[in-house]
Amino acid sequence: MTKAEIVNEISNKTGIEKVTVQAVVESFMDTTKGSLVKGENVYLRGFGSFIIKERAEKTGRNISKNTTIIIPAHCIPAFKPAKEFVGEVKKSVKAAK
Repeated sequence: MTKAEIVNEISNKTGIEKVTVQAVVESFMDTTKGSLVKGENVYLRGFGSFIIKERAEKTGRNISKNTTIIIPAHCIPAFKPAKEFVGEVKKSVKAAK
């Protein structure tokens, strides 16, 4: 599902204009990104959490040059779904099979 499809779905369900819904969706994404950039996790009860994961330094290989390189420690954004969310997805996937 794309951002445009999400905007259409919300607009159809709520009756709010697509322009307004798009502004809200964009604002949500900007706020979430801003919080993660500042080092703050975002928790949405019943849905999941946008968190920052720390990756340790590790050794990698450059196959084309046949050399080893050191990949420095870094942080990445990640999403951790809530237990209820995972349960609903598992049930729906089982039912679809």
